[in-house]
Parts: sequence; C-alpha cells; structure tokens
Amino acid sequence: MRIALLPARLSNRPVLEHFETTIRAKVRFDDHLDLLDSETLANLLRIFPDGAARMWAVTPGVNTGKWAKLEPGDPVAFCGDNKLHALSHVAALFQNEALAERLWGRDSKGRAWTNMFALAELRTVEIPVQEVRRAIGWHGDSSIPGFTVVEGDPAENLADLVNLETDIDYSESPASIRPPSAAAVPEGATDGIRETTFRREQRALKRRLRQLSTGRCALCGRAFPDQLLIAAHIKRRGQCTEDERKDLENIGMLACAVGCDSLFEHGYIGVDYGGKLLVSNATHRSGDIRRHVDDHLRDRVSPWWTSTREPYFAWHRTRIFQQLADE
Repeated sequence: MRIALLPARLSNRPVLEHFETTIRAKVRFDDHLDLLDSETLANLLRIFPDGAARMWAVTPGVNTGKWAKLEPGDPVAFCGDNKLHALSHVAALFQNEALAERLWGRDSKGRAWTNMFALAELRTVEIPVQEVRRAIGWHGDSSIPGFTVVEGDPAENLADLVNLETDIDYSESPASIRPPSAAAVPEGATDGIRETTFRREQRALKRRLRQLSTGRCALCGRAFPDQLLIAAHIKRRGQCTEDERKDLENIGMLACAVGCDSLFEHGYIGVDYGGKLLVSNATHRSGDIRRHVDDHLRDRVSPWWTSTREPYFAWHRTRIFQQLADE
C-alpha cells in the first residue's frame, strides 16, 4: 500500500485560503466547464454525481513521478505546522494546468499546481509530526519534507496510527466505499506455520479489568457473559510505550463483542472529556450502524472515564475517532 503526505501549512495565509476554498469547500464542476475536457468531466461526474469534489495538487517536475505512483483509493494525509491535520483518499487524478492556475494561481517560481487530485471525504485529526515520523521510520528533523509517497510497511504503520481505510476502490463505482475485489484462493494447504509475537500482558489486562468492572460494557453499559467482553485498548497497543502497556487500570476497558469494540476500534464512537460518548458523522453512511448507535450509545456517559484514563481517550479522539467535514 501507499500513502501520500501532502504539505499544507495552514499558518501560511495563502495555503489556508486554498485549503478553505478547494478542500473544506468543494470545487463545483459547472464553474469550470470551459477548462475540463469531456473525459475528465465524465469521470468526475461518475465518481461525484452531485457535481463537486475537494481538489488539491502538486507542482510538476520532481513531484510528477511521485504523483504518478498514486491510484484512486490511495490515502492522503495533509501535514503542516509540525502536525498531521487532515486525512482523505484519492478519488481521481488528472493534469490540468489551466484549472490549477484558476484555482490556486502560480507559485513563486511561476509554476501552476498541474498534477491534480480529486479527493473524497475529509477527516480532521491532530497528530504531532514526531508520531508520524516514528510510524514511518524517519529520524532527525521534525518536519515532513514536501510531497512524499510512503509505501510498504511504513505506510501500514501510518495507516494503523491514524485509522486509515486502505481498501476503498473508485475504479468502477461512484463515491462510496466498495469492498475490494475477491482474492484468489491460495494453492496448497490453507494452514501454514509462521513465527509470531504474542501479547504477554493481555490475560493480566482482562483479569484486572474484570476486577474493576461489573461485567458491563464500558461504552453501552449492557451486561454480557465474560466471553463477549473484550479487553480493548483505549490507545492502540502498537502505539503504547512499555509503561503504558503495563498501566492495566487505565490503558484498557471491557467493550462488548456485539458492537462497541469494533465501533470504537474503527472510530465510529469515541469518549469525550468527562465521559460523554461521541458519535461520528460517519455513522450516517449506514442505516444499520446509525440505528445501533441510536439504540445503545447516543447520549450515554461512560462510567469508565476518569482523569487518569483521559490521556488515552484523548489519544483515541485525535487519531482514531472519525470527525468528517460536512459533506
């Protein structure tokens, strides 16, 4: 997999203006029919039938080869001011110097941002650049050097850090999540042997959480048999220090396997300061998820929240919880 890191320093006034007008607000195709060729327009309307999309771009030259690596469905992350602040996915790529000049003008070297992206949803986050660099294995200076495409294991690590969907496909369907195409059945035996690590503290974590709780889900409050209560990490274990993993009274919670564990893991729900449950507007994409949330989670206050657990809940709020921009 690959992830594009896009520079967008919002403390820079022109960058902020561009971000507000073509990312937070969408670009309407009807306003630019004189500059969009028929093939590009038809593709954009297929993906965005409402006639508008978020757009961004990079300049030609050294960036063109990196831009050409990307495909529809690849995640993008906006970086600037020593943090990663927004996430999206590429829905379409095209080159259009005239449209780029109309939208953003030209840079100090006289270049238009010709290599363009049409982007799908927009999720706001706030992740220090140091965490981003650790995830992708970069050391040294704290900044992200310009437009960068991260691939392989570093991209997987970054996707895990920021809860990025990596199986979105815009090749044939409109702008909605489509399952990836079926994988080929493997040849030979379906069982294999591999070395693996295991979580030595996991049993101790669940044992301690059982002692502290009343056999109820920390999020929905319903009582379940022990086998349906999962010892869930509030802050993802892969991002925890050794000391945090051993903080058994605060790092985890019992979340039910009939909904809450997965909804929390994928950022559909979160916990605000004080314990009030947050519901992502991403739940609007599925009527069944929305009904489940309305029936069991909306307007609840988690009794599991404490000031000592707040740093872990805050980590989840700013990295995993899906706060989408208005569609």
